[in-house]
Amino acid sequence: MPELPEVEVVRRGLESWVTGRTTDVVEVLHPRAVRRHTAGADDFAGLLTGRTVVAPRRRGKYMWLPLTEAGRPEDRPVEALLAHLGMSGQLLVGDPGREREKHLRVRITFTDGEHDLRFVDQRTFGHLMMTDLVPDPLTSGSLGPGDLVPEPIAHIAADPLEDAFDDDAFFRALRRRRTGIKRALLDQSLISGVGNIYADEALWRAKLHWARPTETLTRAEVSRVLTAAREVMSAALNVGGTSFDSLYVNVNGESGYFDRSLDAYGRRDEPCRRCGTAIRRDVFMNRSSYSCPACQPRPRRARY
Repeated sequence: MPELPEVEVVRRGLESWVTGRTTDVVEVLHPRAVRRHTAGADDFAGLLTGRTVVAPRRRGKYMWLPLTEAGRPEDRPVEALLAHLGMSGQLLVGDPGREREKHLRVRITFTDGEHDLRFVDQRTFGHLMMTDLVPDPLTSGSLGPGDLVPEPIAHIAADPLEDAFDDDAFFRALRRRRTGIKRALLDQSLISGVGNIYADEALWRAKLHWARPTETLTRAEVSRVLTAAREVMSAALNVGGTSFDSLYVNVNGESGYFDRSLDAYGRRDEPCRRCGTAIRRDVFMNRSSYSCPACQPRPRRARY
């Protein structure tokens, strides 16, 4: 599943292609793609048609296109197109006349007749929805364009690359939570945007086992984890994110290359780049967790 770096790569790509443009025709080719828009596909298309796009924004694994009335990008947006890519969702831009993709779910054209925007999703776990924008609980509430978030995600935590993220509050929340550190990193109410891949990579860099009880963590250890998470996600951003297959691509259809730099995730039985010990794979929440048995020793009291 795309995590923060991959979603941010897509957001940046969209910014240069859709900002200031006005939607013309909206085609919903598979109702599951807009299943979270409870009023249905026709209502979704009607609300999105004829709207001008303001610069795309992101929080965690969600991105949204703020929208104004046609031709009025200077207005304060009050609605947005919210996107979650799920396991295999792709937002692609290109020549409107190109062949339609096999798993094309939603197609949006613009009044200028230039590149269209397509939502392609093989596994149909991703979704698009139209939603109201509300004041962001994490900001001062000045109600500028940057202080509004889509209503369905107003409850999720800031991500570690946001200015709004509070390291101290995160430490205090971890100490109260009584869970394993990796489970906490995947909890969107504590920290958004971190998924299975970057949790493993951050914990490897911080030399902490994924089952370490959060109530035993020191402030210095939590600081190490956050620093590692920011470093590894920033590094992934610089090379277009992590692509293990063709399902994650940026808006031009290109893959990211950070999988070549992963230190833990997906490297079962390969030597640790720090000490040479074979990387271990454990089953975790119906997924996999990768760690170095020497650099990240299992705690005597573990929480799963």
